[in-house]
Amino acid sequence: MDFVAIGDTTVDEFIRLKEARVNCDINNQDCTISMKWGDKIPYDFSVLVPGVGNAANAAVAAARLGLSSGFVSNVGKDRYGEEILAMFKREGVDTAYIAVNDGLPTNHHYVLWYEAERTILIRHEAYPYVIPEGFAAPKWIYLSSASERSEAFHGELAAWLAAHPETKLAFQPGTFQIAMGKEKLAPLYAVTEFFACNKEEAERVLGLGETDMKTLLQEMRALGPKIVLITDGPKGMYLFDGAQMLKVPMYPDPKPPLDRTGAGDASTSTVVAALALGKPLEEALLWGPVNSMSVVQEIGAQKGLLGRDAIERYLAAAPADFKVSAF
Repeated sequence: MDFVAIGDTTVDEFIRLKEARVNCDINNQDCTISMKWGDKIPYDFSVLVPGVGNAANAAVAAARLGLSSGFVSNVGKDRYGEEILAMFKREGVDTAYIAVNDGLPTNHHYVLWYEAERTILIRHEAYPYVIPEGFAAPKWIYLSSASERSEAFHGELAAWLAAHPETKLAFQPGTFQIAMGKEKLAPLYAVTEFFACNKEEAERVLGLGETDMKTLLQEMRALGPKIVLITDGPKGMYLFDGAQMLKVPMYPDPKPPLDRTGAGDASTSTVVAALALGKPLEEALLWGPVNSMSVVQEIGAQKGLLGRDAIERYLAAAPADFKVSAF
């Protein structure tokens, strides 16, 4: 198999808010949303999106780009679990490594959605994390969000990867993996081919405050990954492979974003998928922002994911300033 994603999956229930107030600091950062406490708050509508999550989104992105894609995860033995399995099968993602757990519910997150941004209420169930029996070594593993109960699994996976050098690891850490700390995950960083996160996450991983991008790239790579990709919102994506530092801007939005959920997953997983397809690093970097641009035009993290032909059409029509440059 070309690409196997590992991590939690969930049902996301989007709740489109009508009335709220957003407050930001003077740099339009550290924003908070407020609503009247103890009141009944009207909302526009809600939408249920099954089979999402960082790793799940990556598995679907890879499948749509033409890779043979699989997913290692857990669901509950319930209606939502059935919907998730059916969704992956429709997308052409191999579900053989998705465990169905009797007695545990499927992860269910609630997305408070206001304008183009969202806050997600998360809960990860206490699933067992194991390398599946008979797991065949793929070309790439894409590891992302798992719960705080998965710490031992990361050590087991690091040992498995050390014994299977034919498999490359892409690691996009989730909230709990960042909280585990770089010391506990040191064996995993040591066998990582491609690491990706956003700027604020890199600062948390490294235990730093506000830090310039060049330092973050250098310090993240010093942990072990051969290639480090760090996104910085509207400023674009930055990459360091030990020899060169590169930057690529955002692909211009055709219209204002509808929902930014999954934008980071789309960009980073698409870069990895392009590498798995044999694309050179600089070309792979251009693919990521195109898929991210498309995803934010739809509700949820997967509806806007593009196929290879569509990405190539967008690249052919890209403005002259959409290019990779030295940083």
